[in-house]
Amino acid sequence: MADFRHPLAITTKGTLIEQDIDLLAPMAADGLLRVGVSLTTLDPDLSRQMEPRAAAPARRLQVIRRLTEAGIPVRAMIAPVIPGLTDHEMEGLLQAARDAGAVAASWIMLRLPREVSPLFQDWLARAVPGRAAKVMARVREVHGGRDYDASWGKRMRGEGLWSRLIGTRFDAGCKRLGLAHHMPPLRCDLFAPPLSRGDQPSLF
Repeated sequence: MADFRHPLAITTKGTLIEQDIDLLAPMAADGLLRVGVSLTTLDPDLSRQMEPRAAAPARRLQVIRRLTEAGIPVRAMIAPVIPGLTDHEMEGLLQAARDAGAVAASWIMLRLPREVSPLFQDWLARAVPGRAAKVMARVREVHGGRDYDASWGKRMRGEGLWSRLIGTRFDAGCKRLGLAHHMPPLRCDLFAPPLSRGDQPSLF
């Protein structure tokens, strides 16, 4: 990607991206790169239960900070928002992301397509049994009474009162913190495609 000046967007919740900062920073300086780092919760115990093999919240914020210090624009992806479990953290997540250097933010409602739903419900029953019924009631409320609605325009945010409330809080938080909803488009005019076999190399 760097060699051929190919625009690139990376989405991650891990830390290995730090190993490539020396390649990514020059691409970012030329408008060829942006990164999205997902944040689900600031609670380390809940994070460990939900994503035991992923980086902890503090470590993800450190990734944002290190990328930002290298001049790489970062979007904080507040996802998934789990109504009744993590939605109360919206403002705190946005504040922490901005403090770490994020310049933009987005959010996605929890999605439970097909076999994911029973897996998630089983996890809920084990991890937070006292809140499992409330969480699933909220999930179904934002997805039209179902565990998930894959309809275009609804699958990422849901609908109804809770979806609107979360969206309103997100918008207010971004406005207060100066976080953009959209990042500038990546440059495509610098792309230098590799030569195909038999192509004549340029003299210069």
